[in-house]
Parts: sequence; structure tokens; C-alpha cells
Amino acid sequence: MAKDYYDILGVSKDSSDDDIKKAFRKLAHKYHPDKKGGDETKFKEVNEAYQVLGNPEKRKQFDQYGATFDQQGGFGGGATWEDFMRAARSGQGGGSQFDFGGMDFGDLFGDMFGFGGGRRVRRDSRGRDIQVDIELSFREAAFGTEKEIRLTKNNSCDVCGGSGAEPGSSLKTCDTCHGRGQVAQMQRTILGAMQTVTACPTCRGQGQKAEKMCQHCGGDGTVRSESVYRTKIPAGINDGESIRLSGKGEAAGIRGTAGDLYIQVHVHEEKGFERDGADVFTETTISYPQAVLGDTVDIHTLDGIKKLVIPAGTQPGQQFRLKGLGIPYLHGGGRGSQFVKVLVSVPKKISRKGKKLLEELQGEL
Repeated sequence: MAKDYYDILGVSKDSSDDDIKKAFRKLAHKYHPDKKGGDETKFKEVNEAYQVLGNPEKRKQFDQYGATFDQQGGFGGGATWEDFMRAARSGQGGGSQFDFGGMDFGDLFGDMFGFGGGRRVRRDSRGRDIQVDIELSFREAAFGTEKEIRLTKNNSCDVCGGSGAEPGSSLKTCDTCHGRGQVAQMQRTILGAMQTVTACPTCRGQGQKAEKMCQHCGGDGTVRSESVYRTKIPAGINDGESIRLSGKGEAAGIRGTAGDLYIQVHVHEEKGFERDGADVFTETTISYPQAVLGDTVDIHTLDGIKKLVIPAGTQPGQQFRLKGLGIPYLHGGGRGSQFVKVLVSVPKKISRKGKKLLEELQGEL
């Protein structure tokens, strides 16, 4: 039965060359025999499809003749599996019978098997991000404050400055990796001998090593110590939000950059106030006569006691908005509002005189 190379790669006939290349890369990663869950048969089939569709001339012939297209053994020009693996180890497949369309096998398989034409894998490390929690009162969160943060973590060594070298001692090229920051090992697999690359254990992937290790940090470039930071808490911050202090996390050691420190905020509630974004909600209770006749009452706000005018005929549950008395907007530009809900108090007991007056009033309503 004729093979449908488009179906094998999971692309359509009008797919671009770039789409075909991306599909091949994805499936090659998925089915590579040395990867957990890999499938050598599927891998060969995927490669066979790419040898045709990844070559403009062969793709044209396949589109024209379909089932009658002659692939000469599947891998193209009679190339073998060992030819393929040799091409992969070379990084580009140069000099082989494969046409990989300029695909870099160092990018495709380098992370898994150490291919890639001898390129260095050394990278500057980054320290761990850490998080601390702080508690704020309702008003501290509303108007902002300043807090002192104390924590014990890995910090850059204050003696060697994080270099790992004793003061006065210089850095030299690592004798183990000869400055490459990596070492290669050969492993035998069902596909033959394969080379894997790992960070040099002597210099920890840095390519350099101190002639004399720092006695204070033992050459690590980091020490465990207490750090103290004073940080401003912006007005308007809400419960559960975080503040990031860049570079204040765990130190990474030699040639590394520190991680970040995240301060997560927990805001306490305040009796009588509820918050929704930049708005606050409160309640006030008035008497029946006040609701009917109107009055001016004192209410609690974040700015202290304020006067609220209750107009005549106010209904139970009616809400009044006080602009600019809410929470400051986190990124500036004014404040939200305070919404005051009016509750009308109904007495459980009433005097005879009061009852008579209400009965007279009822007749007027």
C-alpha cells in the first residue's frame, strides 16, 4: 500500500516548507528511539516522509506521481540507519546522503543526547526565586506603608564577592574540561556508541576554577545568612497580591545571577468595611422618623467621621455613594467610592403615646 507522507507528518498538501519542518522536528523528538516512549519504526517512517516532503524536487514528484513515486529504499539514496545517526551526531548531516534542508540536529537532539557539533552548553546559572508572606491591616493596604522583611537565604559570599576564589587568588582554566564547561561521555546503546554531554563536575560548568578556594564559602560563592530589606507597600494593594523584588532571591554562586524575592500580601478585615476593588461598602442604621423626615447622620469612613445627608423618604436598603472616599487606585489616579447602605430600625416595643401617633400618621400616608 502506498504511503501518504503528508498523513505521516500530520500536515496538509498545501502546508509550507516551514510547517513541514516543524512537524518533522516535533515527531522526531517524540519517536526518537533513545527517548522514553520512543519508537524506532515510527522514527524511520517520519524521517522517510521528511526526506521527500522536505526536498522541493522530491515533493513535486511525489505530488505528481503519488503511489508510483520511487523512494529508493525509504531513507533516500540507499542511506542506512547508521548513516542517519552519523548525520545527527555531526550536527547538520553534512557530507551524508541526507538532505535535512539546513535543519540543525544540534538543536533537535542536543538537549537529549549531546549532539551539536561540539558547541558549548555552558550557561550562567540563576538562583531560586523565593516567597515570603506579610500581613497588613485593612488601612495599611488601603493607604500604603513600609515593612521590614527579614529572611535567611543563600547570599553572595561577602569575602570573595561570589567568585569562589580566595581574595588575591586568580581564576584559571579548568583542567578537566579545558575551559569548555562540559565533559563528554560515550555510552553504548542499541544504536551503537552515543555521546552524552554534561556540565563539568570540577568547575560546575563554568570553564574556570579558582587557584585557591575561598575559605569563607568553600568555593561555592554563596553563604547562608540573614538579609534585611525595607520595602514600600503601595497604596491600594489587595489581599493575595505580590510584590517582586528583582535580584533579592537566592544567590546562584559563581557567575550566576540571583533569583527574585516575592512578597505576598495578606490583608486583615476591618469590622464594618467590605472591599471590592477600589470601592468600600458600609452600613448605617437610622430610625423610622429619620427615614421619613430626613436627617444628617455621622458615618465611619477610612478618613474618619463624615456627615451623610439622609433625604426625606429614604427607603430601607437604599444606598448612597460617596465619591473619593474609597481605596486609592493601585497605580495612581484617585480613589474609589464608599457606598453606604441605609438600614431602618423598627422598634420591637412602643409606648401608648407612640402607638397613637403612628396610627394618626398612618392615616396621613
